[in-house]
Amino acid sequence: MATTQMTEQNFEEIVASNEIVLIDFWAAWCGPCRSFAPTYEKVAGKYPDIVFAKVDTEVEQGLAATFNIMSIPTLMIIRENVVIFSQAGALPERALDELVEKVRDLDMQEVHRQVLEQQNANS
Repeated sequence: MATTQMTEQNFEEIVASNEIVLIDFWAAWCGPCRSFAPTYEKVAGKYPDIVFAKVDTEVEQGLAATFNIMSIPTLMIIRENVVIFSQAGALPERALDELVEKVRDLDMQEVHRQVLEQQNANS
């Protein structure tokens, strides 16, 4: 599956209707972003059941600001509406594959329990 362009307008729909969403925050002027793009596309092709989205931070400044994106590329992963990973920097193909597998193997019941616990502690 090819990557999907993510915007403020389609963000909610994409995240709500897909169990796992990877998001590559990038910009055309960013050398490391351009270097990471083929790796991201290649790995996306291996996982047709997962959405691999791209956010152009120059066009979607509001979306980048929402997630406090300070440097690019930044990879973020959302599973079942929970941000479970966010890290700046390009990953090699093998590391990205391993990360996708770890995300698939997560016990989301436990993750949701911990999120609820944290929300209760903060209120």
